[in-house]
Amino acid sequence: MNKIVEKEFFSENVAKIVIEAPEIAKSRKAGHFVIIRIDERGERIPLTIAGADIDKGTITLVVQKVGVSSAKLLALNEGDQILDVVGPLGKATHIDKRGTILCAGGGVGAAPLLPIVEGFKKAGNRVITILAARSKDLIILEDELSKYSDELIVMTDDGSLGKKGLVTAGMEEVIQREKVNTCMVIGPAIMMKFAALTTKKYNIPTEASLNTIMVDGTGMCGACRVSVGGKTKFVCVDGPEFDAHEVNFEEMMSRLGGYKELEVEAYEKYLKNAQ
Repeated sequence: MNKIVEKEFFSENVAKIVIEAPEIAKSRKAGHFVIIRIDERGERIPLTIAGADIDKGTITLVVQKVGVSSAKLLALNEGDQILDVVGPLGKATHIDKRGTILCAGGGVGAAPLLPIVEGFKKAGNRVITILAARSKDLIILEDELSKYSDELIVMTDDGSLGKKGLVTAGMEEVIQREKVNTCMVIGPAIMMKFAALTTKKYNIPTEASLNTIMVDGTGMCGACRVSVGGKTKFVCVDGPEFDAHEVNFEEMMSRLGGYKELEVEAYEKYLKNAQ
């Protein structure tokens, strides 16, 4: 059992949750994630570790309400217990000194991006971070990312905060004015697809952190499989980060939508029972 020690809503459907997990806090690195199960009847859901405090023995997760399990998690309060927290899982981000790193995060992708930005900055790189969302209400962790960024650019679809436009517009602006050595992208699959197409034009090495459906987190079930460079990879053990120019995003998005109807049906049933 892991106790929730802090909870803060960024918006109606997105919250930061800090939980007790001392062993995970000690060993986690940028790029790692956990799989949680709220109760004995709950499904297993992957969440990237946005931060950790070794002294307090806690890890920070950012959760967006998208279905039954995430809704149940956001309904918990400080002091409540989560049944299972397994991790750290996946391969850590390879962080070294490369020069100028362009980090692009869409929506709640800002959460897993935070430890990566911090890591690259502490390794001596120039870090330019782009935060993108539909509107200002969906921009999160702006202050925290700014702390480790040489420059922070905010893009919103409606222009309600920062510059009006998609994340790719911000990326193009940076790429055309200075040399970028590496790009990191995290966010919705469609955002990562077009970010990768943008950097491919300029031959900039780009890594994407994939957020596929997962079940066991050990590579045994195959639920998280993706095609990278024409080969089958498993996000939970081979990733979550891959060469973005080699990822078959169309296949990934198709697989992500495989359970949409069942998810909607389950969520409607959950809301009805909750009334």
